Amino acid sequence: MTAATVPDIATLRIGVLCGGDSPERPGSLASGRHAHSALTAAGLTAELIDVADASVSGLKGAIDVALLGLHGLGGEDGKIQGALDTAGIPYSGSGVLASAIGMHKPTFKKLVTQARIDTPRWAVVDPDISVSATMSIVRHSIGYPVFVKPSSGGGSLAAGIAWDEAQLRPMIEAAAEPGHYAEYLIEEYIAGIPCTVGLVQVDGRLVVLPVHDVESKNEFYDYESKHDPSQREEHCPSILPDQTTQTMAHTAQAVYHLLGAHGVLRIDYMASSAGRNSLLEVNTLPGLSEHGNLATMARAGGIPYPELIQHLVRTAFTKPGYLP
Repeated sequence: MTAATVPDIATLRIGVLCGGDSPERPGSLASGRHAHSALTAAGLTAELIDVADASVSGLKGAIDVALLGLHGLGGEDGKIQGALDTAGIPYSGSGVLASAIGMHKPTFKKLVTQARIDTPRWAVVDPDISVSATMSIVRHSIGYPVFVKPSSGGGSLAAGIAWDEAQLRPMIEAAAEPGHYAEYLIEEYIAGIPCTVGLVQVDGRLVVLPVHDVESKNEFYDYESKHDPSQREEHCPSILPDQTTQTMAHTAQAVYHLLGAHGVLRIDYMASSAGRNSLLEVNTLPGLSEHGNLATMARAGGIPYPELIQHLVRTAFTKPGYLP
């Protein structure tokens, strides 16, 4: 479908899906509220829907299109996308396959490694392998320090740095306790400046947004510094050298196509002082808050926040006839 055949969104009932029951619920609710406000302020018909209180099957006939403001498990991993496909409801962003791969970091890292794209060395915390065996794998194949994070999660929740074996052991042991994420990733820690690149489809054309960089006042760019502006200093466009940001932008486009993403994608990097630009992960459903990274990059690229949200709605209608 081309941009010319996208329906006039002024004629549509837009369901802004957010919330859910993942650990990233608070951020998702914020995304939903901001996006909903932008749509209604523009005179569009939009309803804010918390998927923790509504079934997808019940939305059929009630909305014409879904704008996804969901984050984390159950919202960003392909499950809600599959349910919407089954219900016949168009939705913003990527399909089931790209969403699932992008959410599961080990699978995504295998994909980019095969494509010879730099990503930190990693190992998965396997519950069937003893803690001692895992420590041995880290010692011989990664080295210290390492970064530990859930294999399927975002927002830097349940993540942290282990500078040596004494710090890593309790983190591995805690990962196996009830109530924690099902699987964790241990990754080579690269000191540097966290950067992100946004891509968004505008009138059927993929636009690469200016690179955003951030310096956290905490040990790393954690949940607190992501949600408290006083704990970080950010620049967009990035103050890094042009060659660095151009390389990131070029790689981001390659990753978008490699993943089979659609409509929008945010790719996170770490830029080290030694000149290494290492790809960390992707977000197939970036946060939609008005002052979040995606909106900040869009503004720097000349796209006001209300227009960004409307462009995202339109991506629901520019997917190919079959999108896995």
